[in-house]
Amino acid sequence: MTGPRDIPVEDFRRAGTRVIDWITRYLSRPEEYPVLARVAPNEVRNALPASAPRSGESMDAILDDFEKIVVPGITHWNHPCFFAYFSITGSAPGILGELLSAALNVNGMLWQTSPSATELEEVAVGWLRRLLGLPEELEGVIMDTASVSTLCAIAAARHALSDLEIREQGLAGRPELPRLCLYTSDQAHSSVEKAAITLGLGTASVRKIATDDEFRMDVGELRKAISADKAAGHRPFCVVATVGTTSTTSIDPVPAIAEVCRREDLWLHVDAAYAGSAAAVPEHRAVLAGCGEADSTVVNPHKWLFTPIDCSVLYVREPDILTAAFSLVPEYLRTGVDDEIRNYMDWGVSLGRRFRALKLWMVLRAFGSDGIAERLREHIRLAQNLATRIDEHPDFERLAPTPLSVVCFRACPSALNAHEADATLNRFNEMLLEQLNASGEVYLSHTNLAGRYALRLAIGNLRTTERHVARAWELIQEVSDALVKEAAAR
Repeated sequence: MTGPRDIPVEDFRRAGTRVIDWITRYLSRPEEYPVLARVAPNEVRNALPASAPRSGESMDAILDDFEKIVVPGITHWNHPCFFAYFSITGSAPGILGELLSAALNVNGMLWQTSPSATELEEVAVGWLRRLLGLPEELEGVIMDTASVSTLCAIAAARHALSDLEIREQGLAGRPELPRLCLYTSDQAHSSVEKAAITLGLGTASVRKIATDDEFRMDVGELRKAISADKAAGHRPFCVVATVGTTSTTSIDPVPAIAEVCRREDLWLHVDAAYAGSAAAVPEHRAVLAGCGEADSTVVNPHKWLFTPIDCSVLYVREPDILTAAFSLVPEYLRTGVDDEIRNYMDWGVSLGRRFRALKLWMVLRAFGSDGIAERLREHIRLAQNLATRIDEHPDFERLAPTPLSVVCFRACPSALNAHEADATLNRFNEMLLEQLNASGEVYLSHTNLAGRYALRLAIGNLRTTERHVARAWELIQEVSDALVKEAAAR
């Protein structure tokens, strides 16, 4: 064969060996790196040429620049002291699954374009459904993120309003249509509002329901909002409940919300992106109570099931409604077996689909249900222990319950004489977080809870141990004490 082609196989072998060796070292000692990247804005970009080279460069030169330029600009989500947002792990089995998926480079849009991609997806989502104790009648599909899963679920809910013919006629220029109302808590993820924007409903159609003192949706307020909208001539159509809210990981009362949805004939979607994984632990199976009655539920294996991002699983009770909302099959996508198999291109927005099932399947096999439960149980134990230490310390307070593995708290040093001055404490805790993260030892994130600046410490990394959490707590106290001394000296 002559003419341009791929790099020589032997070059690939040498580069591949170097990459695997680098990954092995990285996973063996991630603590060698600062958790939070320490580069300045534009530093990585300015270190690289403005244009690609005219002549190809060697993989050794490319990998050299990866190590010298790219890695210093990485915030290390695989670091055992990454405690920000929802701590995640790209596990070794998942990494290998990604490698094989990239090598195969299949597009799983149709069954025929790679039968194994479709059928392994059916197997993987079935295994996950049983691991979490969800009803067998729920059918699953793997998407990239919970944001897209939620968007597709709300689109299906809108399509279920068959009398409005929105798929055919759209929303624009139809004065006869009532406002469609979507309900979620004031603690819900921003993806719910983004879905409303994308689907043409607008943020004015989103009703943010107040929460109780544990940041869970108030079902009484939900009932009132639905009644008010109906009285105003609007059309309620969907409720989004959350199992593991982004700020506090609070769990909405899904069984009571499901009862409201049944009575009002509303679609119930449950965002269990983070906390749904906890149902893999037998004693925490109740986190998904009521989700079996939902019309759709999303769980993200890339959050707390050790699967490299991206991997989000959407379960639906009536797949025909979801596919009817999205299916559009031109002639060039028709095959002779369409009536016998499942074409996942019909289950959402994207035609092209990555082979995400491979890494999820490999993770579930490599760890097993007992191994997954053991690891999640340990993360929960570590968080509960930290919560107890915070509760026992006179200069710190927890600002939300800790149902699983995320702790929300703040420093409130008595030396500041500011226990009642939230503005002072807010600024103090903001400085505390800045200095903690600047240390390079740990990385935490924050949220705002009823006007109070809260630090969030999320535990979910495979390599996080008691030693790492203890060091984080020690560092938090040290930095807080140092800030108090600085304030006293001024």
